[in-house]
Amino acid sequence: MALAGCPDSFLHHPYYQDKVEQTPRSQQDPAGPGLPAQSDRLTHHQEDDVDLEALVNDMNASLDSLYSACSMQSDTVPLLQNGQHDRSQPRASGPRSVQPQVSPRQRVQRSQPVHILAVRRLQEEDQQFRTSSLPAIPNPFPELCGPGSPPVLTPGSLPPSQAAAKQDVKVFSEDGTSKVVEILADMTARDLCQLLVYKSHCVDDNSWTLVEHHPHLGLERCLEDHELVVQVESTMAGESKFLFRKNYAKYEFFKNPMNFFPEQMVTWCQQSNGSQSQLLQNFLNSSSCPEIQGFLHVKELGKKSWKKLYVCLRRSGLYCSTKGTSKEPRHLQLLADLEDSNIFSLIAGRKQYSAPTDHGLCIKPNKVRNEAKELRLLCAEDEQTRTCWMTAFRLLKYGMLLYQNYRIPQQRKALLSPFSTPVRSVSENSLVAMDFSGQTGRVIENPAEAQSAALEEGHAWRKRSTRMNILGSQSPLHPSTLSTVIHRTQHWFHGRISREESHRIIKQQGLVDGLFLLRDSQSNPKAFVLTLCHHQKIKNFQILPCEDDGQTFFSLDDGNTKFSDLIQLVDFYQLNKGVLPCKLKHHCIRVAL
Repeated sequence: MALAGCPDSFLHHPYYQDKVEQTPRSQQDPAGPGLPAQSDRLTHHQEDDVDLEALVNDMNASLDSLYSACSMQSDTVPLLQNGQHDRSQPRASGPRSVQPQVSPRQRVQRSQPVHILAVRRLQEEDQQFRTSSLPAIPNPFPELCGPGSPPVLTPGSLPPSQAAAKQDVKVFSEDGTSKVVEILADMTARDLCQLLVYKSHCVDDNSWTLVEHHPHLGLERCLEDHELVVQVESTMAGESKFLFRKNYAKYEFFKNPMNFFPEQMVTWCQQSNGSQSQLLQNFLNSSSCPEIQGFLHVKELGKKSWKKLYVCLRRSGLYCSTKGTSKEPRHLQLLADLEDSNIFSLIAGRKQYSAPTDHGLCIKPNKVRNEAKELRLLCAEDEQTRTCWMTAFRLLKYGMLLYQNYRIPQQRKALLSPFSTPVRSVSENSLVAMDFSGQTGRVIENPAEAQSAALEEGHAWRKRSTRMNILGSQSPLHPSTLSTVIHRTQHWFHGRISREESHRIIKQQGLVDGLFLLRDSQSNPKAFVLTLCHHQKIKNFQILPCEDDGQTFFSLDDGNTKFSDLIQLVDFYQLNKGVLPCKLKHHCIRVAL
């Protein structure tokens, strides 16, 4: 009978084992489970005369090693047919028990075919598990399914998401108002200025800047557009603050570098042709070695005395000569380093530091907060010299990064230029300028003539409206009174401020040509003063009232050119230079935050 059909308990019966030993070898079925029974083989292979005993002997040697390996993995319970453990025998809890030695014949008859099936089943199950664990489609994230990482993302497999750090920054305006703004840790000074322009409804002309103000030290400076606001605030003391202000001269040296760097103050390591482009290239090129030289008043550290020394500024730092104007290495002494320092303007140098002039500057290390003893205080003879030293310090420290800050607004403006002009309707595009001064009208084809005609029409309309108001009924706000107060609504009018205060505002917002403001005159209550900057110098022009046919006009040139109000006067000199050294271009403004 076949072994595959016997139950497990019948195989261990003593009677069955004796019969197996006594049964003729030709009547036994040496085949293991899973093979066809003996009757089936006789039906299909009646002529088969294979020597089964020789076949069994050959199998003993080849399967002996396989049996020993399988017996080590099968624990202490022997495997029976179909790879099942003997449920009747309890599992040993102690050390591994030694199995009784069986003869090779018994090993082949009972145990060996069972172990062959068990190994095959383990291999098939392992192959089936691997096949089922693979995805049916290509994995889009193979790097997450490597040998050391599971195919399914676990909560700890990805880095923890960190929320962007935010911080509150308080910014003050020129009139004392302030605004608290929540900013990100990576926000630059340019980004914060654009945010304040948006919140304050100002015109973004790329001239707004953030000022680092230290009232206890009497210092201030304009932040560069690329500087991080949070990083700068970490170096400021408790009394320090940020100011939101205009600065038209922030990148003026890129437009007119010759006005900022006099020839006697600049020396080069190589021959230069003296052009403006060559001058900027020498400053922006890191391989070149420009040098600014001249005399400055230097305050000694820890003392109140000032000394006039010959100073030179290089990429490596600021040096002073201990022997006249000699620049030999043995005569040069380091005053300040450029890397870990910033350059500031002195607000009240005469009063606070007993400076010899009002054109003071300071090189402040970043580590200094309240200690005035570690400040390197300098003083120039005039404003142009101070501007030259401060501009050279910025160029040597930041170089090409400063030029990129200057080019970014221009590139944005070039990209938005096709969309900056408002879209006009078809009817407006069909309009043309006409001249009806003669008997017949004519089309004005010259653009300059058309603009002049439009201005004349505007002035004539204003005069006609003034006459109509005078002839008509009196309103609560009389036209004559309106012409004397309407200018107070304009940003360029600063009211009753002193001469020194107007000069301070001009200096703060940049000494560029055409920067102006209007104020009340202190000497004449009925007059006004136009404060104008030209060639880095501040000039004042008095605006006097004059009467003609019972009407009050305002004039800058003793009545040769008259205007009904100050708005007309400013509009005219923005288009015409007249008696002024230059046209009115930029007006000083104070914005309430």
